[in-house]
Amino acid sequence: TEKDAMMAQVFANATTEMEYRVELFNKMVSGCHEKCIDKKYKDGDLNVGENSCVDRCTSKYWQCVGIVGQMLGAADAA
Repeated sequence: TEKDAMMAQVFANATTEMEYRVELFNKMVSGCHEKCIDKKYKDGDLNVGENSCVDRCTSKYWQCVGIVGQMLGAADAA
């Protein structure tokens, strides 16, 4: 039926969105880990510098994702 097709499309869209968000998260983790974490793993916890770097890195990453999303939304509206 039409209702079933619509529900299938909604589910497919939600699945695609979730896959996209997981990919974004994984890229952020990988990029910030590469940039901020000492490869020698001397301590079990992040040191102050690493912690600060990760905080800044993740904040900038999500800020950029937001800006790109706004730009794409504006382009779609135009």
